[in-house]
Amino acid sequence: MKAWQCNDERPLPGLALGEIDVPSPDVGEVLVRVAAAGITPSELQWYPTTHSPSGENRRHAVPGHEFSGVVVAAGAEAEIEPGSEVYGMNDWFADGAMAEFCSAPLSAITSKPASLSHAEAASVPISALTVWQGLIDRADLQPGERVLIHGGAGGVGVLALQLARWRGAHVVTTASIRHLDQLVELGAHEVIDYRTQRFEGLGQTFDVVFDGVGGETLARSWGVLSPGGRMVTIAAQSESEQDEKTKQAFFIVEPNREQLGRISGLFDSRTLKPMVEAAASFDQVPEAFLDQLPKTSGIGKTVMVL
Repeated sequence: MKAWQCNDERPLPGLALGEIDVPSPDVGEVLVRVAAAGITPSELQWYPTTHSPSGENRRHAVPGHEFSGVVVAAGAEAEIEPGSEVYGMNDWFADGAMAEFCSAPLSAITSKPASLSHAEAASVPISALTVWQGLIDRADLQPGERVLIHGGAGGVGVLALQLARWRGAHVVTTASIRHLDQLVELGAHEVIDYRTQRFEGLGQTFDVVFDGVGGETLARSWGVLSPGGRMVTIAAQSESEQDEKTKQAFFIVEPNREQLGRISGLFDSRTLKPMVEAAASFDQVPEAFLDQLPKTSGIGKTVMVL
């Protein structure tokens, strides 16, 4: 099958088109014919892309760990009918979905929301599970609480706004003011223009801060937490922080079939809305990972569509 693979360049791998074997589903896994896959440009710099679980250099990794497609085969103990339309994610150290086929554990996928196209569904799994696990599992966001979401126009941010609003929170986000109308429609009560305003200088405090930016933005955010406030960050550089409170705030999303099923229901009830910023053809994958494709709305996620 055709697949985009990372080359051996460092520190930023490039992508090369190759021919590799169709994966064979292991026990508890399914083989999926990929219809669309989500693109996260920073993935090329992630540790599992460049290293094996044992720490050795990894070669020829196939990126793209969230996808939508059709089941064509199932391994032992994976009870699912071939032909089922599914979406989900697979392990960071496994070969991903920038290919014609990928394999994934049955525990990491579920039925594709009937209301979504494959392209829309492929934009959802990592972002939606990240938001669910961050705002609900870790922060336990409650109705009436105030939440600050950094990066509200990004692939994770647009779902964070919607899920926080669904939880009954007062939602404030940092983003470009040019996206004001769209972000308010998605659930933001207030939009702080990060280019012209310092969020910590507005006299506001928050019960929860959901950070997808890291660095200086994260450092400035501790001061706006109310007593008992909770910080959640997904910024990759936070993983190597020695500061204990930052280490406690950081997490990496995990596959969860049950949560993904609940998220599907929210899309099918129109409670959540997918936001696809750009669609790349299979041939355009390298450009998409370099963020060189023309954008439409300027918010949401880029996907590859086969």
